[in-house]
Amino acid sequence: MPTYIYKIQPVRPEMLSDGPTDDEARITAQHFAYLQRLKDQGTLLLAGRTLASDYSAFGIAIFKARDDEHMRRLTLADPGVAQKLFRAEWHPFRIALLADELRA
Repeated sequence: MPTYIYKIQPVRPEMLSDGPTDDEARITAQHFAYLQRLKDQGTLLLAGRTLASDYSAFGIAIFKARDDEHMRRLTLADPGVAQKLFRAEWHPFRIALLADELRA
């Protein structure tokens, strides 16, 4: 199954430096729960974010998806993207090297 790299950035970077609004905190929790479900289903391989708290901050994830259309649907279903908390982009991605401890 193809893999994709997914990059998100907060639409309002101050969410990270000044703290989230109540709505941003709620949506972020929904986003995390969505990623957790995808991990449990075997669709999400990894996810994380930079520790920056300014405009340069971003999160990445690596997904397994059937094709571009499946990846597009996964993106649009992300509560953080759907509710415009994050802007997202994704690209087909080939993993060239993988540490032994990450192999299933």
